[in-house]
Amino acid sequence: MVTDKEGYVHLIQYLTENLGLFEAPEGKGLADETVMELFEEQLSAQIIMVCGQNPELSFAQRNMVIREIDAIVYDLEEILAHVGNKKATPEQTHFIADFSGLIKNLFDQEIVKLTA
Repeated sequence: MVTDKEGYVHLIQYLTENLGLFEAPEGKGLADETVMELFEEQLSAQIIMVCGQNPELSFAQRNMVIREIDAIVYDLEEILAHVGNKKATPEQTHFIADFSGLIKNLFDQEIVKLTA
């Protein structure tokens, strides 16, 4: 649905190009959540929004969306393995929110195709 599309590959490349942001030393202004907790929280919120905006999705289609999110989280865990458990900085928090919004955009595009 999403993870096999070119847009997703570009987003993963975008993340890897910005890995330096996640290599930053821990310092002041850290969030209460870790990097992975923030990714999971933001992605969950985005997918709840996707499903809420598309009540016509069948149970099977909603399950497909959830399986895709699980695959995305798995990819993120692999990419961010060495920093996923560190507390997030404000810059990382902003990046995660933006990245999650881009993931939602991919789902929005694919759902339009599903429901057309």
